[in-house]
Amino acid sequence: MKFTYAGKDFVISDRLKEQSGNKLSRLDKYLNEDADCRVVFSETPTAKVCEVTIFLKGGTVLRAEEEEDDVYSAVDRAIDALESQLRKHKTKLQKRHGGKTIRFDNIEDIPEKEEGPKIVKVKSFGLKPMDSEEAILQMELLTHNFFVFLNRDTDEVNVIYRRKDGDYGLIEPYI
Repeated sequence: MKFTYAGKDFVISDRLKEQSGNKLSRLDKYLNEDADCRVVFSETPTAKVCEVTIFLKGGTVLRAEEEEDDVYSAVDRAIDALESQLRKHKTKLQKRHGGKTIRFDNIEDIPEKEEGPKIVKVKSFGLKPMDSEEAILQMELLTHNFFVFLNRDTDEVNVIYRRKDGDYGLIEPYI
């Protein structure tokens, strides 16, 4: 697995890189060498944050984000969460393939056959051209966490959403 480290207003020491890399290597038994891992450290007023994203070939993405008082504890919890996700998926694949030992080398090529959540409601609505500020106001009026709108400036469908930190995010799709 290849690692990339980044810090959002957070200084990453060599010791932190080394220890988090060693701990992340626990996941190697589930993954192939082509997996890319991005580790982002940041800090809130009350906690240290570790966000780990693993990119598998074929577009599969695994992600965990944990907050703790200590950055090393945040790393441990994020890795535990990822390991739990990987074990769950591996168990599903083994059941589907008669108990064979499975690695995630070609996970993207295996179609999902198990029943999961279903679409139980469909909503249709017209898209009114507006800017992102107006979309935020509409979202707040509806007391939703996200709002789909037609961006007046780009003529593209966008999504505005409320982030955990209280700010807003804007999703602009591209093809």
